[in-house]
Amino acid sequence: MSRRGLAFFFILLFAWALRTDHPAKRPMHTDEAVHAAKFGALLEHHRYHYDPYEYHGPTLNYFTLIPARLRGQRNLVQVDEATLRVVPAFFGVLLLLTFLAFGRELNGTALVIALLLSAVSPAMVFYSRYYIQEMLLICFSSAALAGGWRFANDGRASWAVFTGAAMGLMHATKETSLIAFFALALSLLVVFVFDRSRFAAVRNRDGLKNTALLAAVALLVSGLFYSSFGSHPAGMLDALKSIQTYLHRAVGLHQAHLHPWYYYFKVLLFNHAPGRPLWSEAAVVLLSLYSFYLIFFRRSRAPSLLLYLGTYTLVLAIVYSALSYKTPWSMLGFYQPMILLAGFAAARIAQALPGKTWRLVGLVVVACVAGHLLWQTRLQNSKYDCDPSNPYVYGHTGGDVFKIVERIRQLAEAHPLGKEVFIEIVCTADDYWPLPWYLRDFTNVGYWNQVELNAPLAELVVAGPDQEQAVLHKVYETPPPGERNLYVPMFDEYVELRPGVELRGYVTNALWERWLRSR
Repeated sequence: MSRRGLAFFFILLFAWALRTDHPAKRPMHTDEAVHAAKFGALLEHHRYHYDPYEYHGPTLNYFTLIPARLRGQRNLVQVDEATLRVVPAFFGVLLLLTFLAFGRELNGTALVIALLLSAVSPAMVFYSRYYIQEMLLICFSSAALAGGWRFANDGRASWAVFTGAAMGLMHATKETSLIAFFALALSLLVVFVFDRSRFAAVRNRDGLKNTALLAAVALLVSGLFYSSFGSHPAGMLDALKSIQTYLHRAVGLHQAHLHPWYYYFKVLLFNHAPGRPLWSEAAVVLLSLYSFYLIFFRRSRAPSLLLYLGTYTLVLAIVYSALSYKTPWSMLGFYQPMILLAGFAAARIAQALPGKTWRLVGLVVVACVAGHLLWQTRLQNSKYDCDPSNPYVYGHTGGDVFKIVERIRQLAEAHPLGKEVFIEIVCTADDYWPLPWYLRDFTNVGYWNQVELNAPLAELVVAGPDQEQAVLHKVYETPPPGERNLYVPMFDEYVELRPGVELRGYVTNALWERWLRSR
């Protein structure tokens, strides 16, 4: 194996280790828990019906069946964080392999640097440990980006199938893939305008035939997933309905997740809170700017591939910044090709330095940049994995959830019914997630948006502060005289489900005393 091949192998191995280390340490985000519940329905009932209003595409759920089956898990109770989070981790590493599909036009030094920066990038690692669709989308987008370039240049049927499959998987993963399709088409058009010698292979009869093949494969792959492999054909129609839902959000009619146009660049460039580390991936952004300098001001020194990647990155960055609806993981769509641009820029700068000594200095600087990113990655996925100062933590469950769940489990163990004890959880606007994930092995838990007077009295009640008066009314005023129990606080201290979302617990004095005696 060559030195470059050996470096590639160790980068992949290291990337895998970063993405799979201690998968259960970080609390489950609400979105992760909701997706887990959706997967549980597929695992247990062997059915999946796409919902055009939430949950995004079905690929995440279907790919999760693989580790679940390999580990012998047949229901949601048996599933754990390792099973769920290994899926985005796998695609986070597979993403690096897609860089190879660009072929020799992405030179070896630029390739290795881009691989290294992607492997240790805090953003790439953090969301590769997140059970959401984004890392799958970025992996398939990168494959489509590389495959689209190769197909446009040689018109081969093999690249048509590869690209079509990647685009089909993109669409079956998340509705925002439509933005990437637009950016991909526009990037190819820009290259053609500036370099008419390109893409001759797709303009002849075979090329046009293979273009139709590409489209057919994309539709087939997307249709298979949305129709639940033929068992729910209406899912394909629902996939079209989802466009309206996400357009509604994109233009700011949806009141959540609204941020200014510069939000993504603030997340990438500079984040600091008193007593916390400075978080920044500015080095990657600054390196990519050199590639943009070559594209705009030194066209003769910028290969067509660089123009292609730069246009794709710029279009996505502009569109995502213009949309009012923003979540930090969405920026990965343009940040991933930006890393490729940074790798190209670093390689070009290193090659331009005079003499071997200065080139070595340049590579040392690249190593320092990677080291700084790695240092942030380790902190962001350990000590600060759910800390609000971490720019990639967004509406995240706090560490108190472990205290909440542990106390509920302790009290249940002291109850004669154990995990069959009735538990009432009341939070406005369904703001109790991810508790259904952590209490998935309890068989008698009720979740409500408001106190349900017709439900039986529970010996364990968890509720938001705004529900406290209603809870006290139910437990003290609705039972007939002589049947009223005394309730005491369940928690010894203030606890939050996530920052600003307090939870309070109430337990019958009899059960509390029983638990104290059992200790």
